[in-house]
Amino acid sequence: MSDSAPEPGRGPAVRLGTATGRAVLLTAVLGSGMAMLDSTVVNVALPHIGRDLGADLGGLQWTVNAYMLTLAGLILLGGALGDRFGRRRIFVVGVVWFALASLLCGIAPTAGVLIAARALQGIGGALLTPGSLALIQAVFRPEDRAAAVGAWSGLGGVASAIGPFVGGWLVDGPGWRWVFLINLPLAAVCVPVAVKYVPETRDPNAGGRFDVLGATLGALALGAVTYALIAAPDKGASPWVIGPAVAGVLLGVAFCRVEARRPDPMLPLEIFSVRLFSSINAVTVFVYAAFSGFFFLSVLQLQVVLGWSALAAGTALLPTTVLMLLLSARSGETAQRIGPRLPLAAGSLLCAVGMVLMVRVDRGASYWADVLPPLVVLGLGMTALVAPLTATVLASVDVGRAGLASGINNAAARAAGLVAVAALPLLVGMGPDAYRDPEAFGDTFRKAMYWCAGSLVLAALLAWFTVRSTCLRAPKPTGERPCHPEAAYHCGTASPPLDPGDA
Repeated sequence: MSDSAPEPGRGPAVRLGTATGRAVLLTAVLGSGMAMLDSTVVNVALPHIGRDLGADLGGLQWTVNAYMLTLAGLILLGGALGDRFGRRRIFVVGVVWFALASLLCGIAPTAGVLIAARALQGIGGALLTPGSLALIQAVFRPEDRAAAVGAWSGLGGVASAIGPFVGGWLVDGPGWRWVFLINLPLAAVCVPVAVKYVPETRDPNAGGRFDVLGATLGALALGAVTYALIAAPDKGASPWVIGPAVAGVLLGVAFCRVEARRPDPMLPLEIFSVRLFSSINAVTVFVYAAFSGFFFLSVLQLQVVLGWSALAAGTALLPTTVLMLLLSARSGETAQRIGPRLPLAAGSLLCAVGMVLMVRVDRGASYWADVLPPLVVLGLGMTALVAPLTATVLASVDVGRAGLASGINNAAARAAGLVAVAALPLLVGMGPDAYRDPEAFGDTFRKAMYWCAGSLVLAALLAWFTVRSTCLRAPKPTGERPCHPEAAYHCGTASPPLDPGDA
């Protein structure tokens, strides 16, 4: 097959090792890397942002969650826009939007302006994030997709993991505002490469009206619940907390009813009838709730309790970066060969062990004896887990629904992170001024690590009992099923064949 020969009904079929393939991968990594980098690089700057702008812990939570709120609430719409109008086109619009919002974050004079700008950033992220993964799934030929997804996951994970280091270097150097301004040169590289080299793809079956009502209800439901969780430690069981919590639940119910009745919903509920798709998204929720809680709190722990500089705190997390850089692409290939079940379960458990080991990180802790070991274990777990998780999500649906599947999975991950960052301080008794009190913060941090570890144990159990090892077998060249035909029933994408010969 030539580099540009199309699969029937699927668009370009690019080889990973060609110049075009490398350009597509670079574009996807740069775009998603901006969003991933920004979602973690901000964490290391939070103490400085709070001090300079006079924000309490709730303000810091909103600095993180305003971004995740619009990202999670609108990412499904972003995937649908890409499938309809062209994945490259919407991706490029998202990158430009994200860069402009980053500029506004970088010049924000108050905490309120910063939070509003972060919400605008999330809109740009909702446009570019599903497009980056959908580009890979739609452009590369089937036999190269697992390796491409593995490389994308690994390099994207590097952007996420390297964020605290870059953030620390910027905060201790030119200042915390540069953790946002750094996105401008990345966008300046990404956009020209995408326009020149990336083939345009879209779903020929995409049509109908856009589900603006569904997107609005979903975002409002997440926002109301998030507000209630963040406000609860300060306001207690007051009407200011109970009212938004009840409103969030009711808005969530209304969202589900609207999606069930619309002829062209943003979130087609029937997609969850695919057992593999439902279970792997549930795994995603537990995994990314733990990851988001960990990265939000760990860099604060290193700075507030151990007294490290922003750069030292960020540098401490580099082992996870190195491990993912070296091993994630191979992890994707291994998962395709042996199946995703074992990597998903083992990776989740390794991450859980790493987080339990983090409870030893307290005043007077040594980097080599107390901080490095749990981060190495966590990095190995993330390496084993992330690429198979992403590949399994895409293997559970037809290629034509890549944008939708990517959007739903990203929405699940971001919503999980949103709720975790909002809920963990409440669950462990972390008050509004806790990050200014090393002793109080250290006590609640240890409790939070056990909560995060428990979430990962649940993810491991769910993956082990619901994900089959046959789900990533390569499809036949002319087949339309996302899984190998013999595995389609086990993946939950088809009824069992009547006879082995029928497969």
